[in-house]
Amino acid sequence: MPLVSRLVVFLYTFLRKRGKLMKAMLSQPMAGKTDEEIIQTRERAIRILKEKGYEIVNTLFTDEWYDQENMKNRGVVQIPLCFLAKSLENMSLCHAAYFCKGWEKARGCRLEHEAAVAYGLDIIYEE
Repeated sequence: MPLVSRLVVFLYTFLRKRGKLMKAMLSQPMAGKTDEEIIQTRERAIRILKEKGYEIVNTLFTDEWYDQENMKNRGVVQIPLCFLAKSLENMSLCHAAYFCKGWEKARGCRLEHEAAVAYGLDIIYEE
């Protein structure tokens, strides 16, 4: 492993053990994207954020609780709003938000951006 990579891993481990690791979330448009495209974009963003020293806070809710049928059974009427609410909850754990390309065309991403700006999170845009 190159020296720079070893230093990043060391620093990450050091800060995490002391509770000083900065946390970031991803805001990623998903409509009209294949699972493969979503995964590739996520993996690239996560790699960039980890290289910058961030711990990633999950905003991809794929467990059974968020299965569309289970949500309907629980009485959720506005499923996209439920996902946005959970994403905003997780944003409260973050120091920064990373916005993937196309965020400005996705309603949920735009709302996440407004919240991130309003609450002073560091904003990082995919290049």
